[in-house]
Amino acid sequence: MRFFSFTKADRILKRSEFLNLSRNGKKISNTHFIVLFSPGLSEKSRLGITVTRKVGKAAMRNRIKRYSREYFRLNRHKLKGYWDINIIAKREATELTSRQTFLSLQELFDRIGTL
Repeated sequence: MRFFSFTKADRILKRSEFLNLSRNGKKISNTHFIVLFSPGLSEKSRLGITVTRKVGKAAMRNRIKRYSREYFRLNRHKLKGYWDINIIAKREATELTSRQTFLSLQELFDRIGTL
C-alpha cells in the first residue's frame, strides 16, 4: 500500500518552491489545465496544485484538487525521473467528471514523460 501513498513529503508546500517552478520550470497546457514542471530536487516526484477563486466556489475547487491528487497518486510511478509538478486549473476544469479529469491530466503527464 505504501507504493500508492500521498504524504506531506510528496507535496510542494512552500511559496518559494512554487515561485521557483513558475520562473524556471517548463510549461505545457491543454484546455483544462496548465502544468509547470522541472526536475525535482528530492528523490521522488512532488505535486503542487493551484486553483484560484476565479475557477469557482470552494466545493468546486476542492473537487478539482482532490481529483488531481488522486490522479498523481495512482500514476506517479509512470513518470520517468523525479519531477516537481504544479497543476494549475483553468475555469474549464469545473465542468469535468473524474474520468474526464484523469484523461486530461494523463495527456499532460504523457507529454512530461517525453520531454
